[in-house]
Amino acid sequence: MMRALLIYLSQSKPLAKLVTGNPISRRMSRRFVAGEKLGDAVAAARACNQAGMTISLDHLGENVTTEQEARRARDAYLENFDRITAEKLDANVSLKLTQLGLDLGDDFCFSLLESVVDRASSRGNFLRIDMEGSPYTARTIVLVQRARAKYDRVGTVIQAYLYRSEQDIRDLLAIGCRIRLCKGAYREPASIAFPKKEDVDKNYVRLMQLLLPSGIYHGVATHDPRMIDATVDFAAKQGIGKDQFEFQMLYGIRTDLQQQLVRDGFRMRVYIPYGTEWFPYFMRRLAERPANVLFFLRNLFRSR
Repeated sequence: MMRALLIYLSQSKPLAKLVTGNPISRRMSRRFVAGEKLGDAVAAARACNQAGMTISLDHLGENVTTEQEARRARDAYLENFDRITAEKLDANVSLKLTQLGLDLGDDFCFSLLESVVDRASSRGNFLRIDMEGSPYTARTIVLVQRARAKYDRVGTVIQAYLYRSEQDIRDLLAIGCRIRLCKGAYREPASIAFPKKEDVDKNYVRLMQLLLPSGIYHGVATHDPRMIDATVDFAAKQGIGKDQFEFQMLYGIRTDLQQQLVRDGFRMRVYIPYGTEWFPYFMRRLAERPANVLFFLRNLFRSR
């Protein structure tokens, strides 16, 4: 119930305005968000690179309502690729299509997406298109397929809690698409998503076992030690090398596991978000684990 409430509240614009304007909340958000400026994310990325980890930068924002906002987001992502090159970071970029105006029309969104993918390609880099709530799943996959018809350096994300995900993976593998596999962080009805955690976990393992032998370089995104162990065991049994896939985790979550996987010789990519529009992302992180909520409340209390 707590998770459902926090995810519901993450969509509240009045609450977002209240929380993001609070200096205490802004400090607390730094647990999961590198900062509000690109320079903050660059500094965090450099530190992760020095620790043997690669990066995916994300300029936070979603569900823009004007073409001007969408173009500003496009420009921010173009700057991301330029800055990665200038700073010589081992990093790529992730974005959400609703930040590029998907709610304003698929063709408009694709016109902006194409310019970002083109910049990624010209820089010899890679763009990951994030997956959002289920109303956007099919449209996102269609735009990914359109982008991949012209560019190789673009991939997407599949969420294991959706029933449709196995078929989506098979369709995307058929066009050589790189995939980040995650469990899913949105509230979805039982009619389209597994309602029980154990069923999501089972499907996650099943999908991971579909991805790894494909010969395509994928990302296994999880903080769950059981999912990590299942991946490590499966890769070893199938003779899949540690350089043929990567683990992915979020900035500020399970840094102990991140460091251990690097020590064990696995590739680790850290997802580093930044920007002023951090509220929805921050609330979803609080929703994922009760410990995150306790951390926030404890530090909020201590700060008063």
